[in-house]
Amino acid sequence: MSEPPGPHTSLEFYPWIIVRFRCTKCRRYGDARLAMTRWGMPSSKKALLDAATKRADKLRAKNKPVDFDLLLRMEPDGGTTNVRNTSSSHWKRWLGVESRCLVPFNSFSEFDWGTKQDVWFAFGEERPTAFFAGIWARQWTSVRKIKTGEETIDLYAFLTTDPNAEVGAIHPKAMPVILTTPEECETWMTAPWEQARALQRPLPDGSLDIVARGRKQDAAEQSGPNSFA
Repeated sequence: MSEPPGPHTSLEFYPWIIVRFRCTKCRRYGDARLAMTRWGMPSSKKALLDAATKRADKLRAKNKPVDFDLLLRMEPDGGTTNVRNTSSSHWKRWLGVESRCLVPFNSFSEFDWGTKQDVWFAFGEERPTAFFAGIWARQWTSVRKIKTGEETIDLYAFLTTDPNAEVGAIHPKAMPVILTTPEECETWMTAPWEQARALQRPLPDGSLDIVARGRKQDAAEQSGPNSFA
């Protein structure tokens, strides 16, 4: 299966497949469908305000006029690809079942700064399909790149949590929230947040194998990127 490119490419502009509800009124797991969606949920208002303020200060230092409202509106937002703090008011609006999604993958990487290479994790050498627990935003208007201006597009990101032993040995800060059974997928897609939030936990130690190191190369790459970083 195809997956987004590695960490040295512009992930925030890359579309990828997610599984989401057909409409906001559908609440049954069986009503979900595949959709191509852009990776990177909206950044917080504070993050954009701080970035726009820095740009305004630089312009003023050059004695250039500043329309701050316009500057803030056009502030580029590459998006937030990983969501950790689900108690934040910024993320709470997207934690209901209408905004939850599944992100399919068959391997993912973390960068090993010791050896300066990607380390690839999967459920064994055969790399069976599994799912990240994700959230998505419908038709969000923002500026992703200055040269393209405002766009109205569907966005998504996936949740992270504390790492288990094998991921933590490479990346001690976090790992994706991974759903491994149909029951967990259905809970994520249909259950109230008070129940679904229990899924934001690391996998048991020993669940994942290191299946590759370095840039992933195989026959599928000839037709497009095939690795999730």
